[in-house]
Amino acid sequence: MKIILIDDHPLVRKGLAFVLALEDDMEVIGEASNIKEAIEIIKKQQPDVVLVDLRLGNEYGLDIIEKSKKNSIISKFIVLTSSADEQDFRRAEEVGAHGYVLKEALPEELLYAVRLVYNGRKYYDPGILEEMMKVSSQEGILDVLSPREQEVLIELGKGLCNKDIAKKLFITEYTVKKHVSQVLAKLELTDRTQAALYAFSKGFTRVG
Repeated sequence: MKIILIDDHPLVRKGLAFVLALEDDMEVIGEASNIKEAIEIIKKQQPDVVLVDLRLGNEYGLDIIEKSKKNSIISKFIVLTSSADEQDFRRAEEVGAHGYVLKEALPEELLYAVRLVYNGRKYYDPGILEEMMKVSSQEGILDVLSPREQEVLIELGKGLCNKDIAKKLFITEYTVKKHVSQVLAKLELTDRTQAALYAFSKGFTRVG
């Protein structure tokens, strides 16, 4: 896969490039340090994945994603940042970021995120989800979700698809879909990936 790096710190870009260069299936085809450079190189190179820092000096990295979407660029974007602020995360989701990785992540985590996003999935750093969920205790969650919804959340935390959850809980896939929707709504999560990471961070994968 072809990757472009956008960060205003040359040392960070070189470090990322070194890590990615060790992988046979990844190739860094360009770098940029500001919005203008980034848009130009993305248009020209049409990368598969773009790693973009949230803050580029006085500029806002998410503006790159917005401008790219408006220009019908189909590249996938992963925000790589030191910010675990919920507002930054929510804003990244709103503009269409496919992933959100904290800079404190291990190289293995970043590589996993890049491959996951490249293959059409989303990846949100467990660290940011943990920060977001600190306001809720597991006991409070148990009060919000019905017993069946709790069971579905547990299976989501194990990474099971709707078909497998239906088989395990002896219910229809349609019923699973309804429960998943309820879980997402009640916990104010946007998709099943968030639900899975949430369940893992809260220890639901070890319940029962």
